[in-house]
Amino acid sequence: MKLLLDENLPKKLKLDYFEHEIYTVREKGWNGIKNGLLLQLLTEQGFDALLTFDKNLQYQQNFRKYTITVFVMSAPINSYSVLTKLTPKIKEYLNCSILPIGPIIIEDTLA
Repeated sequence: MKLLLDENLPKKLKLDYFEHEIYTVREKGWNGIKNGLLLQLLTEQGFDALLTFDKNLQYQQNFRKYTITVFVMSAPINSYSVLTKLTPKIKEYLNCSILPIGPIIIEDTLA
């Protein structure tokens, strides 16, 4: 799978997805790009999913227009030590042959 880590996530999180083709927003040179354009770029460049901490994205974008999966990581803070605990849930989705389109809220049910 081809994945993008949004700029609001720690870049160390990339290590959790070593078995995938994964980039950060900074590596792609897409810092500061608004969400609509970012989703368009992801679609055009063949990305399968975006991982983000932006909880508002799901309400701001029309996912009929952007056929991409967005994993919204929901946690009290966006530190690696907290977000890495959500990795197994995201990997469950990534192991499926077809990803659902649109936002998927990933949260730690034990928190």
